[in-house]
Amino acid sequence: MFKHIIDNDIELRLVDVQYAEEIFKSIDSSRKHLRKYLPWVDTTKSAIDTRAFIDNSKRQYAENKGFDAGIWYKGEFAGVIGFHNINPSIKGISIGYWLNERFVGKGIMTKACRVFVDYAFNTLELNRVEIRCAEDNFKSGAIPERLGFTKEGIIRDGELLCDGYVNSLVYGILKREWK
Repeated sequence: MFKHIIDNDIELRLVDVQYAEEIFKSIDSSRKHLRKYLPWVDTTKSAIDTRAFIDNSKRQYAENKGFDAGIWYKGEFAGVIGFHNINPSIKGISIGYWLNERFVGKGIMTKACRVFVDYAFNTLELNRVEIRCAEDNFKSGAIPERLGFTKEGIIRDGELLCDGYVNSLVYGILKREWK
């Protein structure tokens, strides 16, 4: 099984059914925090729903269309990061992520994103990585900014969240810009 140690505190592991209960409990304990920006939170009502996500992620991985990794911080499940929407015609990919509220502000996601961007450029040999987030999700938007992404624009009503449509910010970085 894929496992990547980022530092003494943080490691990434491919999502797997053995973690379904742990992932669900993390979502459930941080539901109010997560649902503001993630439309799937309200439909994730049990570990069975989490298993369906994991099964989909494994299928995506098997079809070489991306993958999701759990993030563990000091041995405790903290969130998920994943590759989505591979676009072979432009050699591009999108990164999505979430963290349990207890782990926000520790630099965990910035480090995980750095690993994913490195992997996209150096292993998958892609040319472009994109991150999108809601316009008012300042903490999420700070991550690509810290990593040197360019804010490329706004997609009006780009996401349908629990309280309605919100604008999406689009951040991108090209292989030649990555240091």
